[in-house]
This record gives sequence, structure tokens and C-alpha cells, in this order.
Amino acid sequence: MRRSLPAVALVAALALAGCASSQSPASSSSPAPSASASAEGVTVSNCGFDATFETPPERVVTIKSTTTEALIALGLGDRIVGTAFQDGPLPDSLTVDEPLPVIDERMPGAESVLELEPDLIFSGWESAFAADAVGTRDELADLGVGTYVWPTACMSADAPTEVTFDDIAAEVEQLADIFDVDASGVVADQQEMLDGITADDRGLSALWWSSGTETPYVGAGQGAPELILETAGLTNVASDLEGGWSPYGWESVLAADPDVIVIVDSAWNTADHKIDYLESDPTLSQLTAVQQHRYVIVPFAASEAGVRTAEAAASVALQVSEIAL
Repeated sequence: MRRSLPAVALVAALALAGCASSQSPASSSSPAPSASASAEGVTVSNCGFDATFETPPERVVTIKSTTTEALIALGLGDRIVGTAFQDGPLPDSLTVDEPLPVIDERMPGAESVLELEPDLIFSGWESAFAADAVGTRDELADLGVGTYVWPTACMSADAPTEVTFDDIAAEVEQLADIFDVDASGVVADQQEMLDGITADDRGLSALWWSSGTETPYVGAGQGAPELILETAGLTNVASDLEGGWSPYGWESVLAADPDVIVIVDSAWNTADHKIDYLESDPTLSQLTAVQQHRYVIVPFAASEAGVRTAEAAASVALQVSEIAL
């Protein structure tokens, strides 16, 4: 989908469009993403929004690391004309010939995105498509700009009740359909990585700590953290909580006393900082995992479902295998 209006005109039109949106009603189930191809291109139902890509996108803005990494994995890094809200550096397994242009360290505005003349905005958060962010999907479609959300990040419609590796593979394949490329190599590589994982069989419990100190924000029972923990052979102490992530009081953590604490590492909230917090707190320092220094580290950019989830599960399983009881 290519825009036919100058960037300034597009921004003005987007501003006039207001906040109206006509997305389809939320689905009551979470089918695997699918795409239908025809002479008119590829049509997908994505987070309750139907989008048709008449030709493979050539100029893409990516928001969040999951989207950037998915395109690079498919060999489409040269289609990226701008990135925003990246969660961390690319892993060694994903490389590009030239540094990717950065629009904004956080959520970009419509003007900075549209001036790049993208034919697709690909986001790892559905919330990017709002009037106070890059614009609603209906507004952008009216301007000739395609939109796509990484399916496991859907919230308002088609929200997954859980995440599986089959789901992730289907999402990679749908993305490949949109760009008319072959996803089989990426899917096969991830399956090979999964086949090489030896799940821990000691019945260990784990807390997935993403952020927060007064109230920890943890991996719950339906997202990528749960999938990674299960694959590594760990039992999530917060698996009874709905969603991918959830607040979880320290009182609950103390009551569960997990054998292992999986800590999400980011530039703005490092694993070292989190470990210092645990070990300096008079109460939390009494947790078994803290006293025994049973920590497992996961990069923030690998903590959300995407092409790095299998790699994250393999890393967690390896780190757990090195923990002595």
C-alpha cells in the first residue's frame, strides 16, 4: 500500500480524521492468524481489523523490537525505513548491514512516522494505533498506509488466551505471506532450537519478575513468560493469574518462595539493579532463591512473544540446568 499524498497533507488529514474508529467487534475466540491471497493481494484479519496488502510492503516503520526482529529474521531488514520503541539491541543471531534509522526512543507521533512515507506501520503494541500516537488504523487506511499488529499482542480483538510456539510459527508465516517471502527457514530454525531443549525435571518453581519494586509486575499464566517457563521445565508461581503479565504482591512471592527467580534485564531496569534490590531488602533477602543466588536472566527484548521466544526458552533451560540445589 503506497501513499499518494505528500507527508504534510497526510498529517493534516490524519488530524482532521479525529479519533473515530470502526474496528470489527472483538472475537470470542482466538483462531490462528490466517491470510487469504488473491489477484488483489493478501487480506488478513488482524486484531479485529481487516487489511488488504495489494503488493508486498516496501517501506516499513516498526514499533517495538518484536516487529523489527521478525522482519530481519525473514530477510526483510532492508525494508525498514524507521524504528521506534526498541526494547534493546539486536541479538547476535540477527544482523543488518546498516544501522536501522531511529524515529523515537519511545512511542512516535504521526508526523514523524508519516514523513518517512511508509506503506506499512508494523507494531508490537496495538495501542500504537491510537489518535494520540501514530493514528487509528481506519484513519491510516484512508491515507493509504497499511497497518499490522504482531498477533499475540492483540488486546481489543482476537486477544489470545494463551501463547504457543504453533501460534508464533503461524504469525511468522502470515507475516511472510504479506511480504510474499518464504518463512519455512525461520520456522524450521526455531523448531530445531526447541527440539534441542532439555526441560528441567526437578520440579522447580519460578517467579518471572519483569519490573516494579513496590508491587512486582510478573509473568502470568497466558503469555510468553508462561510459555518459556513451561518449556524450560519450570512451574510458574503466578500461573493462576490471567493475561501475559500481572501485578503480584511481594506477600504472594514470599508465600510461594520460588526455587528460581527469572529476572528481565533492560537498560532502564537492569538485572543487577533488581538483584541488589532483592538482596538488600530485609524480608525479600530471606527468599530461598535469593539466599542461594538462583537467578536466571532474560533480555527484555526477548520477553515478549516473537522470533526470539524459542531462543529465550533455550537460554532459560540452559541457565536452569546449571543451578545446583
